[in-house]
Amino acid sequence: MSEQTVVVAADVHYVVVSADYFQSYSVVGLLAVIGVLFVAVAFGAGRLLRPVVPTPEKLLTYECGVDPVGEGWAHTQVRYYVYAFLYVIFAIDSIFLFPWATVFADPGYGATTLVEMFVFLGFLAVGLLYAYKKGVLAWT
Repeated sequence: MSEQTVVVAADVHYVVVSADYFQSYSVVGLLAVIGVLFVAVAFGAGRLLRPVVPTPEKLLTYECGVDPVGEGWAHTQVRYYVYAFLYVIFAIDSIFLFPWATVFADPGYGATTLVEMFVFLGFLAVGLLYAYKKGVLAWT
């Protein structure tokens, strides 16, 4: 009977730990929703309060006080996009590693967070391999 009690107590502890784990994500989700609503209300208020008087001068493209010359399309080198992609890879990596290191030490999270981290690092490795294959990591 005492073994069953221990097993039930362990299961209840696991459920409580999981509930706390997902509750922290719900707080982040709630803050994200509040942030999106705040931006939407600000843009909506700006749209309602601004004066709308279109004139031909206002509809012209403005380019540093000089009338634009040529087409509106400009060629941009792809390497800038790849640099931005590499930045995102390493920035997201560092953002995810710090909280993971603090949660990893908590009881009940060790194996789960370890698997999550290896999956995440696998995705980052694929991105890094893509950059390597494109030759972006070569110093020129």
